[in-house]
Amino acid sequence: MTYSTITGLGFYVPENVVTNNDLTQFMDTSDQWIQDRTGIQQRRYFTHGKDTNASMATAASRMALERAKLQPADVDLIVFATITPDYFFPGSAFLMQRELGLEGIGVIDIRNQCSGFVYALSIADQFIKTGMYKTILVVGSEIQSSWINKSTEGRNVAVIFGDGAGAAVVQATNDPEHRVLSTHLHADGRYAEDLYVKEPGSSRPGRAATKEMIDEGGFDVVMNGNAVFKHAVVRFSEVINESLDANGYKAEDIALLVPHQANVRISEYVRQQMGLPEERVVSNIHKYGNTTAASIPIALTEAFDEGRIKSGDLVCLAAFGSGFTWASALIKW
Repeated sequence: MTYSTITGLGFYVPENVVTNNDLTQFMDTSDQWIQDRTGIQQRRYFTHGKDTNASMATAASRMALERAKLQPADVDLIVFATITPDYFFPGSAFLMQRELGLEGIGVIDIRNQCSGFVYALSIADQFIKTGMYKTILVVGSEIQSSWINKSTEGRNVAVIFGDGAGAAVVQATNDPEHRVLSTHLHADGRYAEDLYVKEPGSSRPGRAATKEMIDEGGFDVVMNGNAVFKHAVVRFSEVINESLDANGYKAEDIALLVPHQANVRISEYVRQQMGLPEERVVSNIHKYGNTTAASIPIALTEAFDEGRIKSGDLVCLAAFGSGFTWASALIKW
């Protein structure tokens, strides 16, 4: 049998640190208000002229490849998750491929929001199991600071998001004891408008960003916070338990849970529901905010670097996001 395993991890965050106090220059808020509601103390914003979505993804990927003791030329496929591509089209996967000098290999751009990295990992897992590819680069990268509404009107959303990128090298293995055990993907489009950005959309007349679109807030994030929270805490627990049940494990067997860093209150609620001690759940949202598709690979890389993941550990990745979409992956490290 051929399985897939993660052999290298990497991440990149911009050097520009933006604290909660920095945000008070643009909006009526406070450090205490933000921390009480999100757990976030600071986040990173990209530097115009230096960072792009693709360049951040490239930096994270180079780190992951180096740690896997591989060269870019060893990569057979790129699966790239983002909701903030550099261009409307083509996707940032093409630009990252160009930066890595990998012209000719296949690339897949996916838009599954905060579940993007787990979806991308699942895609890589399936391609490797079929024998089609042996080495796949799985990436999540976001630049969100350039489009959030940094005003008092938009503060409920603006204080949450940050920029960054994370990557994993996924390779074929015949070792059943160290592999991706299973992945589980779900979505429910009935709630699409509970967390979305309407513009620019192809189903309106004309391509231009009209004054009406801007004035009506079409380019701003619309979020029904209560609906997101209520669905997230249910779906997180469901999809984690689904992965455990599929492989004959229980919650107490999880050595480390790496949830999407959406909101510390959501992660804490899920931790308590699963009956896990704090040391078994990764939380770095206080440093980086919500980096959407990048949050899980950033958190996973940091946890690995801190020695929180050992060979043979049962590691669970779980996410919930706009769409709604939710997903999990269970890994025997």
